[in-house]
Amino acid sequence: MTDTLRILACQIDIPAMTTAAERDAHLARVSEEVRRQLRDRPADLVVLPELASIDYSRAAFDNLDALAEPLDGASFRCWSEVAREHGIHVVYGFARDAGETAHICMGAVDPQGRLVGHYDKLHLAQYGASMEKDYFTRGDHLLVLEVAGFRVAPIICYDIRIPELCRTLVLDHGVDAILHCGAYFRDVSFHTWHDFAVSRAIENQCYFLSLNRAGADYGQSLFCHPWHDETLAPTAFPAHAEAFLHLRATREEITSVRETYSFLRDRLDSYLLPVTGSVDPVTA
Repeated sequence: MTDTLRILACQIDIPAMTTAAERDAHLARVSEEVRRQLRDRPADLVVLPELASIDYSRAAFDNLDALAEPLDGASFRCWSEVAREHGIHVVYGFARDAGETAHICMGAVDPQGRLVGHYDKLHLAQYGASMEKDYFTRGDHLLVLEVAGFRVAPIICYDIRIPELCRTLVLDHGVDAILHCGAYFRDVSFHTWHDFAVSRAIENQCYFLSLNRAGADYGQSLFCHPWHDETLAPTAFPAHAEAFLHLRATREEITSVRETYSFLRDRLDSYLLPVTGSVDPVTA
């Protein structure tokens, strides 16, 4: 176990695309910038946003036959090479081709460049600018990784709005940092996003990286600590511009917050308690 987890969080520009060649050129451009960032300052973990390999649009999704990949596809090969070169973990988003279905997926490679797991988005968004249920199938499992002695877990965009997911990652799987990888478009739901991010961090007493893509309609990623007050605020990314921020999570901060504020320790074993009053029972 180490005392510090060093994260390079990448709020990246992603161009419109409909072909595999355009996807691969984009991957080459971003991976070279990540290499440059790592030469200047090492990290333990590189994190990229949801669907980091492709555009988020109907035009791109209509061309998933060309843009979606198997687990060992172009995105894996790209980030596996970066991971080996720099001895780091990389968590990256891509559209996963699973034969009969497609998934919004986060892949994870270790410092040897091996694929150590993947997470398919559990909750698909179908409102505002989102149309995921038209193209993708939800996942059926979680992913938890150990990086530099810290337990980290990816979730994807709309997943943040279902609090039970973050709760089980922290309470049942000991996660220290949640990697919330998104494609948050500036639609009607955009301005509630940061409220959810701060809440998930504080209520679960964990680090919460909420990472968006860059662009006129995206941006404004947020890195949340396990506690915020007048002396410590979340780290805000640029409103629109591409940005590569080096972030730090510490064991000391997690331990101090959990010892000072007993939220997690004070939970009841169950909240299925008797109800009194004059209301009728609620049925699902």
